[in-house]
Amino acid sequence: MTEIAAPTSAGQRLKALRLEHNLSIRELARRSGISHVSISLIERDRHSPSISSLKSVLDALGTTLSAFFSEPLPDEAPVVYRAGELVELADGEALSYRQVGRNLDGSAMMILHERYAPGADTGDSPYHHTGEEGGVVVAGRLELTVDGEARILEKGDAYYFDSRRPHGMRNPFDEVCEVVSVASPPTF
Repeated sequence: MTEIAAPTSAGQRLKALRLEHNLSIRELARRSGISHVSISLIERDRHSPSISSLKSVLDALGTTLSAFFSEPLPDEAPVVYRAGELVELADGEALSYRQVGRNLDGSAMMILHERYAPGADTGDSPYHHTGEEGGVVVAGRLELTVDGEARILEKGDAYYFDSRRPHGMRNPFDEVCEVVSVASPPTF
């Protein structure tokens, strides 16, 4: 019997997940609010979506960013994760969300090491989700917008808020910004 290789790119994973749910690209577009052209480009690895766009598509498919990019947990999860073992949830270039742990289904929290290149942001429109999140800026500066109010955080500054409030983050500065954050429950 011939084995079919597991999808390796985000586009291939998305297409496999969509087909697993027996959805056309147009139906997934209708359910997610993301254009069918964008979904087609993502599936062909010709477009790297914003986190908020990918989250909308994955919500329509009943999964999270964490589950989408991770492999299932082994029977006993490790206690220590080396830098190379963190799971990248974003493009890894302009925006990097490196998750501690693998698939977090059933977990109470999510820990991320975030990196925002100069000019990077979390998307054009603010997003919101159930839960709470907090973080500490460990390098550079970050513009955090919650409920339409923008605040500049510098190294050592922290934030904590109810994630149901519309929010977004961006780095309009010339230096890279790094943040260590926690979300509870895991919503990516």
